[in-house]
Amino acid sequence: QVQPVESGGGLVQAGGSLRLSCAASERTFRTYTITWFRQAPGKEREFVAGITWVGANTYYADSVKGRFTISRDFAKNTVYLQMNSLKPEDTAVYYCAAKRDYSGSVYQTKDYNYWGQGTQVTVSS
Repeated sequence: QVQPVESGGGLVQAGGSLRLSCAASERTFRTYTITWFRQAPGKEREFVAGITWVGANTYYADSVKGRFTISRDFAKNTVYLQMNSLKPEDTAVYYCAAKRDYSGSVYQTKDYNYWGQGTQVTVSS
């Protein structure tokens, strides 16, 4: 299995929390940067958070800094996105994507080789 698989989306009230999971094959998980993007209706897909293989360096969009945390579980070949203090503007389909470390930009969708099918996150006010 090369394609990442997302889970954990749902409906939550503003101020609540959700944890998204991105499961990948060991081959994809190792040596790849894993990143979460999101796309709201009528908007372009945007970067949310990413984590590299080498050094487990993390990157966040300004809009989610301090509220979201990305992490890797090496034993389970899974990347998590813990989302706290959710806001209605966080409502979107969240996608997990993978690219090789050091290849392209962590922020650009065009540089990612593998994409999941997406999971819906809806935050009610």
